[in-house]
Amino acid sequence: MRVMRAEPGRFADMTSRSVGAAWRAYDLQLTTYALLLGAVGLVMAYTNSVEAGQSVLEGGTVFSRALMWSALAIVVFTVVTVFDYRWFKTLAWPIYGVNLGLLVLTLAIGDGVGGSARWVSIGPLTFQFSELAKILMIIVLATYLGNREGRLDSLSSILGACLLMAPAILLVMMQPDLGSSLVLVSILAGMLFMSGASLRWLLAMAIGVLAAIPIAWTYVLRDYQKERIASFLNPAADAQGSGWQVIQSQIAVGSGRLLGTGLTNGTQSRGEFLPVQESDFVFAVLAQELGFIGALVVFLLFAALIWRILACAWRSRDPFGTLFGAGLASMLLFQVFVNVGMVIGILPVTGIPLPFISHGGASLVGIAIGLGVIQSVNIRQHRAEW
Repeated sequence: MRVMRAEPGRFADMTSRSVGAAWRAYDLQLTTYALLLGAVGLVMAYTNSVEAGQSVLEGGTVFSRALMWSALAIVVFTVVTVFDYRWFKTLAWPIYGVNLGLLVLTLAIGDGVGGSARWVSIGPLTFQFSELAKILMIIVLATYLGNREGRLDSLSSILGACLLMAPAILLVMMQPDLGSSLVLVSILAGMLFMSGASLRWLLAMAIGVLAAIPIAWTYVLRDYQKERIASFLNPAADAQGSGWQVIQSQIAVGSGRLLGTGLTNGTQSRGEFLPVQESDFVFAVLAQELGFIGALVVFLLFAALIWRILACAWRSRDPFGTLFGAGLASMLLFQVFVNVGMVIGILPVTGIPLPFISHGGASLVGIAIGLGVIQSVNIRQHRAEW
């Protein structure tokens, strides 16, 4: 009998080809669009720092903090991409426990404005764990729904997903952070829809949520949140108070016209008429200084990024990858729509950041984790074919 002996050179060549083929599945377009959006965010941080009279490279300025968070986000994205995404499925339940623990910790020791508890300071950094909760809950739900593939027409599976998300939504609402809680609801809805859950049950649940609005208005929403909704309906009724932000942001957007006023030349931001212009209302600054063309380019970048996320999710042979991509795309789409909607006055002010562009490190790092998981799914699923 002839004995076949292994040839080390041939084995090494096959291994290198396998690894090379896997990394050829890396979605360069997705990374490019994300980097371009991150660059727009740095430009907005720069212009906001200049208009605030800050030396941009000084420690603690909006721009210097944005640089620090951007560098951290790139490191996190790289690490998660190299990390085998299947470990996230294995560790889904510990991740769920850690997520709820961080939200409880925020309520216990967090800082905020007006009695709220939203941020936790760790050394020189300040974290908003509700931003991280969005990505962690996508991981948990993708694992849960992926394990029930083919059984999602049942009411028990849908209710199970809702019960998993409910504690996170409740803890975020207690901070109180209405915007982030609405993002969590949008993630749940998007993932259930994309998973093929029964539309009949989803419609029934949507009707139930609408029916609960009067109860939420009476017993859940704070007075300032009610004022924001009222000012959205008629901002001129309290132009110097609750309607101030909406009116000033509409003036800023309208004055940008086609090509904008130019970087650092925004009249509303330079005159400090526009509150929280580096975070919630950063799109108003962008639209004024870069104009309609600049805003259109940003919208196209978001559309391209979400398209690439969904494309990666669609070609995944693992239900986890498909559902995770659906959750990440739902989160980004909802945040872009609501943030821009509140800036131009067609939606109430809810404090939802504009991904990549609003100043906020936890949001950027959370998105970096999400994009890293998508790339990890890409390269490891391709490697499995060898």
